[in-house]
Formats: sequence, C-alpha cells, structure tokens
Amino acid sequence: MVIAVRAHRIAYMALPKAGCSTVKAALAQVDPDATLPENARPDVMTWHRLYPTMRFRPHRWQAYDGWWRFCVVRDPLRRLLSVYTNRVVGLRELHNCRNIRRGRVDLPMDPDPDFFFQNLRGYIDAASAIKHHALPAWLFLGPDLGRYDRIYRTCELAGFGEELAERTGAPVTIARENPSGMRLSLDDLAPATRTALRDHLDAEYGYLAEFYENPFGPRQHRACTGPTRRVS
Repeated sequence: MVIAVRAHRIAYMALPKAGCSTVKAALAQVDPDATLPENARPDVMTWHRLYPTMRFRPHRWQAYDGWWRFCVVRDPLRRLLSVYTNRVVGLRELHNCRNIRRGRVDLPMDPDPDFFFQNLRGYIDAASAIKHHALPAWLFLGPDLGRYDRIYRTCELAGFGEELAERTGAPVTIARENPSGMRLSLDDLAPATRTALRDHLDAEYGYLAEFYENPFGPRQHRACTGPTRRVS
C-alpha cells in the first residue's frame, strides 16, 4: 500500500525500522485527510493505524506517476540491530508470540542478542512481528530505487522535514518516534554472531550500496535488484 497525501500529490513507501513512525507523524501534519483520534494524545500506533506499512506492489505504485515519490533508507546493520533492541527488548513482543508461548517452537522469549541473531531465521518464522521488521528493504521499496524522486537516509530526516514544509507550505515538526532505549553494536556481539549477520545482510548491502558501505567488507553476491539513484 502506497502512503499517499493526495492534497499535495506525495507518495511514500515505508520501510520498517527506517524512521517510518517519524515520517508518518510528519505527513499527518500536512495531510488534510488525516483523521486523528479526538481527546487522545497520538502515539506510535496512531501513525501506523493511519498509514499502514505494506509491501511494494508495482501495479499500485504506477497509479502515482507524476506524484513526488520518496522513501527513507537505513543502514542495514543498524536497522536489524534495532529489531532486537526495540521489538525484542523494548516492547517485549516475543512474549505475545503464540508459537513460542504455546511451545510450538523451542525459542526463548527473552534471548540475548547473540542467541537471537544466530537463530534469526527461527524467530522470523515463528513471530510475525519480527518477520515484518526484519524483511529485506526491497520487499517494501521495490527492486528499483530509481523509481523514487527523493531517497533520504535516516540521518537526513531533519532535512526531509524542511523540504516537506517547503513543498506543502505547512509547518512541519520532526520528532523522533519509537526510539530504542538500548544501544547495540557489532563490538557487543560474538564472532559467530557477526558471521551470521554478515551472511544475512550481504544482499541487503548490495541493494543499498549507493547509500551505505558494508561494514563486513565487499559483498560476495550480486543482488537481484535494479539500478539505484544517488541522492546525497
């Protein structure tokens, strides 16, 4: 599903764990069709209910030819690490996983980061919330990033707010939504975990090679994606 602000002909494809809560909150400020709950302070889920994140579908994207189309990308490693710090530790979403709670799979609900990433495929298969946030970027953004008029990195969201305000003529406040309370880096992980992450993220770094350098070294395989567009 394309997130569309029809009044300004803006189309956005959201990537989970890549500033999408922040971007959605900003779009709601300029979207006259955005309906917010009365007498309630908006929270992260307000933005996701208003603008659901869906996977890329070419036929739906074609309907927005001529609109200003943008997306936001994030360093693949940082994005994946935030799945653990935010979804597993911060929100404890594995405690809501029926497959784990009912013993259908033998996985702990509070894994340490090494266990989680070394068993990431099992958690993706068991928990839909983990799967949604850990899926590759191209499933949400499409195989060809050249389709977009503007691609922001998450470190450029302040600039996105300024450009959105200029484009729409409305004031825009960028507030960081849904931050992780925990910090995690490669140095915190065991060698076997780093190897698992290197293999898992190899194609992802190939897809986003125009924006991020692979911290594990040159990628080994060619990703099945189209050309990308450098924007910064």
